[in-house]
Amino acid sequence: QLQLVESGGGLVQPGGSLRLSCAASGFALDYYAIGWFRQAPGKEREGVSCISSRGGSTNFADSVKGRFTISKDNAKNTVYLQMNTLRPEDTAVYYCAADFAPFSGCVLSSAAKYDYWGQGTQVTVSS
Repeated sequence: QLQLVESGGGLVQPGGSLRLSCAASGFALDYYAIGWFRQAPGKEREGVSCISSRGGSTNFADSVKGRFTISKDNAKNTVYLQMNTLRPEDTAVYYCAADFAPFSGCVLSSAAKYDYWGQGTQVTVSS
């Protein structure tokens, strides 16, 4: 069974940090680009960051550039999203998703490219 499981969400004060993990089971991430998306109440889902199958290419939404980093450990079949200097507007449910893309980079603009999705993890930034 192909599955993605996010973890690491929680409540954090503005300016704080969190590290989200996306663990895959049932398939190897070596051939998949991984994207992180988020959706806040009443808002559309937006792409946050993505990383290519081999980890050599990344993309970030303008709103998180310089604050978030993404990394991939294919040996552990896990992708991480390090979120620093968090702001209240970062509050959302964060989802990771996998796109079969062994020879290309990653795409943030089209969630439809991603075939497998996790269940999401809540991130709340509040004092």
